Parts: sequence; structure tokens; C-alpha cells
Amino acid sequence: MVTVLHLSDIHMGSGFAHGRMNPETGMNTRLEDFVTTLSRCIDRAIAEPADLVLFGGDAFPDATPPPLVQQAFAGQFRRLADAGIPTVLLVGNHDQHAQGQGGASLCIYRTLGVPGVIVGDRLATHRVETAGGPVQIVTLPWLTPSVLLTRPEMEGLSMAQVNEQLLERLRVALEGEIRRLDPDIPTILLAHLMTDTASFGAEKFLAVGRGFNVPMALLARPCFDYVALGHVHKHQILCESPPVVYPGSIERVDFSEAEEPKGYVWAEVAKGTTQVEFCPLPVRPFLTIKADLTKRDRPQDQLLKAISQHDLTDAVVRLMYSLRPDQMDELDNAALYEALATAHTYTIHPQMVSPQGRSRLPELTPGDSLDPIAALQTYLNNRDDLAELAADMTAAAQALLEDTPYEPDPSTDVAVDTPPPEDDASRQLRLL
Repeated sequence: MVTVLHLSDIHMGSGFAHGRMNPETGMNTRLEDFVTTLSRCIDRAIAEPADLVLFGGDAFPDATPPPLVQQAFAGQFRRLADAGIPTVLLVGNHDQHAQGQGGASLCIYRTLGVPGVIVGDRLATHRVETAGGPVQIVTLPWLTPSVLLTRPEMEGLSMAQVNEQLLERLRVALEGEIRRLDPDIPTILLAHLMTDTASFGAEKFLAVGRGFNVPMALLARPCFDYVALGHVHKHQILCESPPVVYPGSIERVDFSEAEEPKGYVWAEVAKGTTQVEFCPLPVRPFLTIKADLTKRDRPQDQLLKAISQHDLTDAVVRLMYSLRPDQMDELDNAALYEALATAHTYTIHPQMVSPQGRSRLPELTPGDSLDPIAALQTYLNNRDDLAELAADMTAAAQALLEDTPYEPDPSTDVAVDTPPPEDDASRQLRLL
């Protein structure tokens, strides 16, 4: 049995806007958060100890992080090398250049020959000797259609067709690796990708339009004893046999991940059987406070009350409230700043609502029992500008439903311009 610590999507150096400068260290406090969280993972690996550490990709926000961030990342993984724990660093989409080639931020570890560190920047199989016995690891870094777009045979193909071509080439290449596996040794697939059955986390906004979905059937193969994935920031187990697992990211990137638990996976991998445990990490809370002050006589009191209902201690806070222009002078910013003082950092997002704005129409959902005519009348009752046309519109709608000709009421005083007959040329322009 091989014990594995599986973590992914560190994104070290993200979210500086949600932090502040620590005068004692000269570092952004959010960078310190990421370092602290990563160190907790490394602490567990060394203390147990783990036989193997797998990193599923996306070490940094991009392929060329600042030296300070690189040093913070390297300092933690160096601890694994010093402890003699083999480590595999997989290249994710954020570790690649914009063209989707290379793993600039991670390949330095192979160049320097860091002991016990394998960089997975290509589809390949690595046999690793661990304290728990040998294990073979198939690395599958992030793939993007851009690797095919410059090929002459791809000219004229749609993006969907290019994705199909890329997926077919992946099938062939992966099958080649599988045929060379030793059936008597535990096997792990370490891949950075989006599967067709996974739920998105924040990466939906971080990498929109990149890559493609890989079918679960291509991953959940009996030849694999554990499928360790990266890319999705939300922890999820997609298959039980073999376990196909996203550990999720280890820290919150932004407010879109406010409700997601963060952590890593501790797995005990053996031939034909693997046990998986998700290990949550204590991370800084992200809190959004919302308040509608537009109908309040004392907006300041209402806003302070909304703030007081939450524990802001050391949280990243976003205060969002709506108010009328005439209420602006009733708010005391100094009092707001004092009420938010216990937060780690905070931002204030007021939204001005014009009293002349059109009132919100009643929402009609599929579950409502209104028939079409009643729904139309509900709409017209909230449109003062259509009052003179309401009767005719209702009658026309009724005629359409009954499939009878509609004739306007001659008593109406609303003039309706009738467009001239359309010639062929005009019709073609309109259709274009």
C-alpha cells in the first residue's frame, strides 16, 4: 500500500487585492495565507509520513510568477525533497504560456535536478520507488486545442471538430501508455483536466473558453487504482471504483468560492483497492453582506444592523448595499469604517437606485397558473405607457388564441402607421 497526499490548484500569488501589506514581513497577507495553507499540507506529508505527494497543477496564476512567489512555493516543496518524499508536479493550464505550450513555472525543477521531484509536462508513465513500494504514475498535463490549430490538416475545421481530433489523439496516446503498464504494480493517473461530469468552481471564470471536456469513460479504467485530478477548485469524487477525485483548491481565490470547503486528499492506494479521505483546511473566510436601504427611513441604522449580524473577525468582507440618491447624506462613512474595522480587509460597493426607475414587473414562473391572456393583462397593468393600447393588444391576443381575424376598435383614438408595401429589394435587405 502506498499512502498519497494529493493536492492541487494552489494558485500561489492570487488574490492580492483581498489582502494588505504586512509591515513586519513586507509580504501581502494573502500570499502569507497561501504559504501557511500549503505548509499545513507539507507538514502532514512529513509527519505521517506520506509515501508520495501528487500535485495536480496550477501552482501560480500564470506561467511567470514574481521571484518572491516562486521562492515561497519552492521553499515548501523543498521540504519534501529534504524529507526524501517523492513528489510529482503536474503542469496545469495556468502553468503554461498563453499559447498552451510548456510549463515555464515548473520545468525549472527538472532543470535543477531537484532530488525526488518529477515534472509532468507531457503524457508519460513514471515508475516511482516509495517507502510503501513501487507505484507507476501516468501524467497527463493540461491539453488545449491550440496545439492543433496551426496544423494544415485542421484548416477549415470548427472548434468542435478540432476538439474531437484532440480527444481522439488523446485516446490513442493514453492507450499506448496503458499497454505498457506493469499489471502487478499500483497505478495512478495524475491529470489536469475538466471532465464531462464535474461541477465547476471558480475555474469556470478563470479559464473560460480554454481546453475541452474529457469523458469520464476515458478516465475510470480498471487499469487505474486511483485517478488524481486537478483544475476544478471544488472538491468532488466523481467515481468510486476506481476513485476519480478532485481535491479542489487549497485556498479561496475570490468570493465565488466563499462557500466551498478547501483542503487536500489523503489516499491509501493498493492494487485493486484504494481508500480516500478529504482533509479540510482552515482558510480565511470570505463574507458578503447585502442590504437594501431604499425603503428605509433611517438607512444608517439599517446598514450598521446588517453589519453587526456577522462575525467579521479576520474575514475578507464585501459590503453591498443599494440606496436612493437622496439618502446619501444620511450615511456616515466614518461609522461604517469603524463597524468594519475587525475585518481582515473590506470593500464597499454602494448601488444608486433612481426613484424614477420602472418598478419591477411581477415574475411569472412555469409554476404559475396564469393563462396567456391573464399573463398579458398582468404585464399591461404594470406598463402605464401602454395603457391606451391595452384593450387592442388584449383583443388581438385573444383573436390569435382563437385563430380568428382581429379588427381594431374604430372608436380608438390611437393612430397606427401602416408601412408601405415591401418590394423584393427591400425584403432581401430586411432578411439580411
